[in-house]
Amino acid sequence: MSLLQFGVAPKMKPIPPRRAALVAALDIGTSKVVCLIARLEPGVARDVLRRRSHAIEVIGFGHTEAHGVKAGSITDLDAADRAIRQAVEIAEQAAGLHLESVAVSVSAGRLASERFTASVDVAGPSIRDGDIARLLQAGSRHSGREGRIVLHSLPLGYAIDGVHGIRDPRGMLARNFGLDMHVVTADTAAPRNLMLAIERGQLSVEAMVAGPYMAGLSALADDEADLGAAVVDMGAGTTTLAVFSGGRFIHADGFAVGGYHVTMDLARGLNARFADAERIKTFYGTVVSGMSDERDMIPVPAVSSDSREPPQVVSRAALVPFIRPRVEEIVEMIRDRLLASPFAAEPQGTVVLTGGASQLAGLPDIASRILGRQVRVGRPLGVSGLPEAAKGPAFAVAAGLLVYPQAAHLEHFEPRKTRQMMTGTGGYFARVGQWLRESF
Repeated sequence: MSLLQFGVAPKMKPIPPRRAALVAALDIGTSKVVCLIARLEPGVARDVLRRRSHAIEVIGFGHTEAHGVKAGSITDLDAADRAIRQAVEIAEQAAGLHLESVAVSVSAGRLASERFTASVDVAGPSIRDGDIARLLQAGSRHSGREGRIVLHSLPLGYAIDGVHGIRDPRGMLARNFGLDMHVVTADTAAPRNLMLAIERGQLSVEAMVAGPYMAGLSALADDEADLGAAVVDMGAGTTTLAVFSGGRFIHADGFAVGGYHVTMDLARGLNARFADAERIKTFYGTVVSGMSDERDMIPVPAVSSDSREPPQVVSRAALVPFIRPRVEEIVEMIRDRLLASPFAAEPQGTVVLTGGASQLAGLPDIASRILGRQVRVGRPLGVSGLPEAAKGPAFAVAAGLLVYPQAAHLEHFEPRKTRQMMTGTGGYFARVGQWLRESF
């Protein structure tokens, strides 16, 4: 029985630090579907990626145009099913194996964060495993919301008698014991239909996770996550963001505006077909006009199918008035959401842009001016075997899904109403205690 029925997304079993594993990732976006298959081998941590316990080597890569998807949500099951199957089959052929399950990213459904503290009175003079189990039981009452799916429930720190930020409370003297939690949710419909489309292809969903969180796992160096950073994944149909501080994922948000809307504005402005406008944006699009852009001429095919009608010719500089206003609007929406997030308290925090729409020439400069922050474009770090076409920011989320098994131990999901059905009460609380002890 799917955990989605109980308002909780499926979670991946953590990978043991000294064991190898095969991982499959599926990133279903508005413009593309990506399937990656990788071998994870225990490895020595790098200076910039100290938290990674495994080296990642991609052995299968499948990439196809998305169909039946709008703003990250499934709109046509049959069309989406065909695109998913095609991407998976290409990756399977390259890897020489058959997949049974995948980890999947979610960018739709109005991603949102909530932080709360669950607390219990300590039964004895000091904190024991039984207190930890009762704390989780109290916290489970806060995580669920009608019409929302819980994607993540991450511990941020313990609290003892009102003092927050405690990393290991076992054995400490206390009267009241609390846990600061970060819960990420999405509207129910988007994850459910995403899972339905995947399961039609005879695949099970091993984990369902927030896309911007995955982009952060892929594109952030450890020092950036420690000092404070916001990862903004600019996709075709959605723009989503994840805030990191103290090495932890502490906030998520998103809205349904992205590169697709820039292309639509360009198509209208040039009176061109959408496909032609997308090609022109990809190869020539810019938000800042340079000295030579007036002389750089671009043919724009006619909208009609009459081959006798000659294409119009425009300069690269002429694209800017159609592209820049929408890009500025998107960045201003990002600014407003970051100001309403914990990132506002990180004045030196960096903004890292990922996603296909982040590749527009001049975008980092415009974003830096509007956001008042240092801005860079992020790409997958520490992932070997990626083809050259997949080393850019458009594949940060897919690559992050391969990193995620190394961070899966930070969270635990077995909702209260299902735990007797799935595990028995004793087994549940025993694992909850182990989870909390290992999370800090």
